[in-house]
Amino acid sequence: MSDPAPRQLSTEPAWEAHDLGLPLPPTQHAVSVALPLWQDVIDYEEEHPRIAAALKAGYPRFFVHPLVVQLFAEAARRWAAPGEGSLVLPSRLSAQRGADYIREKSGSPARVVPCGIGQLHALLFPESARPAARAYWRYCGAVVSSRLAARALASDFGDAVELERVGAAAKQTLRARLAALSGVDPGDVFLFPSGMNAMALAHRLVTDLRPGLPTAQLDFPYVDVLRVQQEFGSGAVFFPLADAAALEKTAALAAAGSLAAVFAEVPSNPLLSCVPLDALAGQLRAAAVPLVLDDTVATAVNIDALAVADLVTTSLTKACSGAGDVIAGALTVNPRSPWHARFRAQLEAEQAQHDLLWAEDAVVLERNSRDFPERVRRMNANAEALTEFLRGHPAVQQVWYPASPAAFGRMARPGGGRGCLFSFLLRDEAAAAACYDQLRLSKGPSLGTNFSLCCPYTLLAHYQELDWAASCGVPRHLLRVSAGLEPTEELIRRFQSALPAAPAP
Repeated sequence: MSDPAPRQLSTEPAWEAHDLGLPLPPTQHAVSVALPLWQDVIDYEEEHPRIAAALKAGYPRFFVHPLVVQLFAEAARRWAAPGEGSLVLPSRLSAQRGADYIREKSGSPARVVPCGIGQLHALLFPESARPAARAYWRYCGAVVSSRLAARALASDFGDAVELERVGAAAKQTLRARLAALSGVDPGDVFLFPSGMNAMALAHRLVTDLRPGLPTAQLDFPYVDVLRVQQEFGSGAVFFPLADAAALEKTAALAAAGSLAAVFAEVPSNPLLSCVPLDALAGQLRAAAVPLVLDDTVATAVNIDALAVADLVTTSLTKACSGAGDVIAGALTVNPRSPWHARFRAQLEAEQAQHDLLWAEDAVVLERNSRDFPERVRRMNANAEALTEFLRGHPAVQQVWYPASPAAFGRMARPGGGRGCLFSFLLRDEAAAAACYDQLRLSKGPSLGTNFSLCCPYTLLAHYQELDWAASCGVPRHLLRVSAGLEPTEELIRRFQSALPAAPAP
């Protein structure tokens, strides 16, 4: 008897209480997990045992995949001394950087041991330094994927030469595909095991230009975009609202030689703000200050971030993959940047030491991304229709979504859209919780999946700093939605069913 067909989340979303902990999608290598009820999210953040017992997956930098947990345990069994913990990193260099980070943040010694399996290295540290070790795993993004962990645990790399050949071919195709979208040479596109690893490398490149200087972050970003700048290097100057005054201050700091670089998302996550970068980009270039943009939310299908940026980071885990079953990232160097030769040479040297994107992950990503532009355009259309519906609904107080493609300035591509992501606000947390619980969409972290996803973003990303997030304009009960490929009318019906007919008097 054949196995039953896997659940299709577009038609059978994971939205009910019994779906708690279900991998999204329901496969071994899923990068999201179902948190179908508002209380589930709160209990997840408060580390309630019932949630821990139910979780079968999660976002890999935050939730360590069960196969990776096994790999850590095996490394500890083999090499850890009493009182030591372990991580496994995909290369000697990534592990050594982890040891340096642990020493800096905790004051504790750490050591690196080769695992004897490919390029994997164990990072061993005192248990007292575990918080620093886990922070490094999260912020550096140089993670061991679940596919690589499965191979390592089985000590089965099959025909290693053939595996390397197939992986290299997939990476070459991916680089060419991404380069064609951005109008650059494939040699200007570099692949990494996560978008955050691409971000961390971009930060390393720009801070090496001017050691000892902080970077600037424009607008309220995805949580770890800011954390990378705060945790590595010399800190960040943060402008949570990128208004005219903030842009003027940023330009002044750059002109005074007080910044290493400027970072922004286009648009920002979760408020979908579009920083007006056209004029600032010229001011930064005149001051010899690089501009680093992340185009994950808009994607290169909708915008050309290289129109203004020196470096562009992208989480390929999101819309580029769509399937939600692989984690990867990209860093693209602008061939017109004055630092192009330097940045490209440094990245080539980095990847000569360790090419961190696992071959099997590259193969899966290459297959998933073949229809990337077509899917993005369908997601654009669904997000636009949903935000129009929500803006006209009496129970909805606010919707965040770029006003039009023109909001991206000269980055906007002809015929491009505004992306798949939007956020909205109901009158209070009780209303938001009721809507969330009743909404027939899969509910969990991540975005850009072929199936729609909803999450109470602020609770998930900022639970320990909710008042601070609110002071930056990000309400506690904000709901964030990633529109998928479902029929538009069906998505609208699902929101109609979940929303109250009108606000309470």
